[in-house]
Amino acid sequence: SLKKFLLRYYPPGIILEYEQGGVAASKTIDLLDLSPGSDITNLVASLKQKEPLLQQAADDQIQMLVERLASKMICDTKQEFYLFKMLRAHILPLTNCAFNKGGDKFITGSHDQTCKVWDTRTGNDIVTLEGHTSVVYAIAFNNPHDDRVITGSFDTTCKVWNAETGECFHTLRGHQAEIVSLNVSSQCLIATGSMDNTARIWDAETGQELRTLPHAGEVVALEFNTAGDTVITGAFDQTCKLWDVRSGECIHTLAGHHAEVSSVGFNRAGDLCISGNLDRTCKVWDTKTGKCVHTLRGHTDEVMDIAISMTGHRVAAAAADGTARVYDTLSGRLISAMVGHEDDITKVQFNPKGTVIITASVDKTCKVWDAKTGNCVHTLREHTDEVVDVTFSMNGHRFATACADGTARVYDTSSGRLVSAMIGHEGEITKVQFHPQGSRIITASSDATCKVWHVDSGECLQTLEGHADEIVSCAFNDDGDAIVTGSKDDTCRIWRS
Repeated sequence: SLKKFLLRYYPPGIILEYEQGGVAASKTIDLLDLSPGSDITNLVASLKQKEPLLQQAADDQIQMLVERLASKMICDTKQEFYLFKMLRAHILPLTNCAFNKGGDKFITGSHDQTCKVWDTRTGNDIVTLEGHTSVVYAIAFNNPHDDRVITGSFDTTCKVWNAETGECFHTLRGHQAEIVSLNVSSQCLIATGSMDNTARIWDAETGQELRTLPHAGEVVALEFNTAGDTVITGAFDQTCKLWDVRSGECIHTLAGHHAEVSSVGFNRAGDLCISGNLDRTCKVWDTKTGKCVHTLRGHTDEVMDIAISMTGHRVAAAAADGTARVYDTLSGRLISAMVGHEDDITKVQFNPKGTVIITASVDKTCKVWDAKTGNCVHTLREHTDEVVDVTFSMNGHRFATACADGTARVYDTSSGRLVSAMIGHEGEITKVQFHPQGSRIITASSDATCKVWHVDSGECLQTLEGHADEIVSCAFNDDGDAIVTGSKDDTCRIWRS
């Protein structure tokens, strides 16, 4: 039976929460072709005919939800942006950043030996956490409580701070070398990984060390499972280990990689864990038996980028061997291999439906692929230098490319037709993104500017100036009324319309 409606604004869709046989479940209905001009009444009638769950709801209720989605897609043709806030985060480069669970705060760590807490909405820094004597490298909130910040440093200590006042509650001492990873459990426990070949578990409330977990190499990755009773560690000794948090005993040693482990994680249920490795493979492990369930392999060189489909059922990996590969995340089965580029693939992206993949390459081309078969549908050769970024519009009908030749281009996904070319930057373009309504794109460039462009005509509508060095990232918010830019001048800027 249907329990609740939820809206997904971008890409547009409705999420249905329901109960079947006493088990809660959810289903997403994509509305990728919805526009302000859509006939909502006919659309609702069609949806109810196709989806039995919707037949339990009143027409006017569904219509109100779809109209709300459509209203979000109305684009202001006279929209212009002004500088709202400049964030000078740190005096030296950043090492890491993390959000709290609610998303209203985030933290940044830096080579300047500090961590800063920020208000996401206003961009104001709330407090600076000072006390470490070397690089602050690993940082986290104590989610879901969010009232503590935990920092791990190259000075071999970990500190627990009040997220509001900046008071240091505890300094956790015991490691003999740099702390390079940390994770916080829902049970208020902290796990730290260090270059001293150990991981340690601490009580966040008392600051007491509870367990020492030894490896034969540097521990560079770790994570608690959802329940918080098991932690996985990954190390340069080419192994991962699963540990019982209460006893500190090693449950399983996960051996089989042929190089250093670089990343680890659990699935939400905690019955599977995954490890990434410098041997160009990922392995999926059964946490109960410690057996390797799947090895995701096939690449012959470094993996440069990965993308996960919106459903989470597919993962695409792009590599320096010039190929991209799509895997089933549940079975580990190789679904398709995209072979055809003549140099490194730097970027890979799924369309919202997960049926099409685009790849960008150092060979100056962008290719469009059928995600199921691996067949190349289009090869786009208009750029004259390395293609460094690609992105789909929210409905997937178009995609944009950014190039080191200083241009961006917009293409029609189905036909491969060039829609428009954005020419005007005086340096290479580092990032491109669509406006949520799809009528504009923004580009960041090494010329220290961000430009707003009309998608259909390629006309430059506005140039956002003020940064003193290369802009390396840019993004719209979900409503499309704000832009954030990040630069090598050590600042971020927020621009509002």
